[in-house]
Amino acid sequence: MAASKKGGASAGVDADESDVGSASAKKGSPLKLVLIAVGALVVLGGGAYAGMQMFAGSKDSAHAEEKPVAKAKPAVFLDVPEVLVNLATPANERTQYLKVKIVLELPDSALSAPVQTAMPRVMDTFQTYLREMRPSDLDGSAGLYRLKEELTRRVNAAIAPNRINAVLFKEMVVQ
Repeated sequence: MAASKKGGASAGVDADESDVGSASAKKGSPLKLVLIAVGALVVLGGGAYAGMQMFAGSKDSAHAEEKPVAKAKPAVFLDVPEVLVNLATPANERTQYLKVKIVLELPDSALSAPVQTAMPRVMDTFQTYLREMRPSDLDGSAGLYRLKEELTRRVNAAIAPNRINAVLFKEMVVQ
């Protein structure tokens, strides 16, 4: 009887544990089902959203073709005579030269004539500024960017009240 009680007791414990295990399995499976369902909804919702965006994008491009689009004015470029200057170097170093070919970007062709008439003033501005440059001022892209911005500012001052869009470098040689 002791053995049967032991067996019965162990069987009872096993039965209780199996009931608890099956109860937790039953409790866990609705949670798993909910998580799977939520994940499936997220995936399906994302796919539906992507599909709508893809088809909505094609409608927008179709409407864009129907509307007249304002065409941008083509930029006008004006060549500046080549500039050759000696750079500022210490007395004991050899002289270095800067050769630059520059193009001015104008907003429209009507500005070409006023800039041509002011070209001697523009060239004087370039010459006086570039002669004060040191070779180290032209190192790297940052140096060239600063030079471009400063030359643009000086050209705009020389041709005021007119304005140019940019100074562009066609060629630059430091020798």
